Amino acid sequence: MTAVSTQFNLAKVLEALLLSTSEPLNIKDIQSVISRFHDQAEKVRGKFSSGGESTLEAHLPFPLELIDEVPALITSTQIRETISSINSNLEEAVSVYEIQETNLGFRMVVKSEHGFWIRILREDPKPMRLSQAALETLAIIAYRQPTTRSEMESIRGVSVDSPLQRLVEYELVCVMGRADLPGRPVQYGTTDKFLEFIGITSLEELPSTDVLSPQQIDDWINKAKEPEHFSDEDVGLPSNDGDNLENQKAVLDMEDLQETLGISSADDPIYELEPATPTELEDSGENGSKKR
Repeated sequence: MTAVSTQFNLAKVLEALLLSTSEPLNIKDIQSVISRFHDQAEKVRGKFSSGGESTLEAHLPFPLELIDEVPALITSTQIRETISSINSNLEEAVSVYEIQETNLGFRMVVKSEHGFWIRILREDPKPMRLSQAALETLAIIAYRQPTTRSEMESIRGVSVDSPLQRLVEYELVCVMGRADLPGRPVQYGTTDKFLEFIGITSLEELPSTDVLSPQQIDDWINKAKEPEHFSDEDVGLPSNDGDNLENQKAVLDMEDLQETLGISSADDPIYELEPATPTELEDSGENGSKKR
């Protein structure tokens, strides 16, 4: 018969707990197990203390000697340091397991390079892959949330109907409410599954970026919504300010001359002038020669 260890080993306890469930265990879950251990010990002691150690041991679900070995409280720092040590040992042993931390807690998982064997066993589909459009839309939502469809389309410059629908189907994105804007548009945000999908525990762990900073994008969207006005100078036309009065006068003088000479349009590439009458020659001071 194998002897039961009476020495408390936090690393072994954590491995046993994580291997016993497929659900993530957070710090409070682990601490509550230690608390329940002491609660059970106190109840049995209070009920069977008069019967001696043999009676106590018969009613305890664990060795009697272990009660004094288990500390009353295990801190979150101790748990994290122990998990880090376990992962280091698993890495050195080239194990197929590793402890992964998610936004919901810790869990023991099979390493990704061996995951396809599990999918074959369970006949699971391949892991989901997102298109470039879906990734771009997801990034906008992650950094801008809560955000509306119109904001996403203003940033991407194209419709987001298809990628947004795919993200909702994958449960990476969900409806968070409605914006306080005309029409009350729907606002979208990321889910806990999104954090698990990209391997972070909170949105604060997202890489910092100036490209998608809220202030810059707000300014960019507002500028895009306002029509851009061009001045006369921007399109090569004379302006109406005082600095260009001389040019305007030259244009008016040219128009007067064209009217005097009987020119219908100065924009024609080739045109002829009709012979001027004696009266016109006298008024204009021309020599009467025919121009082409």
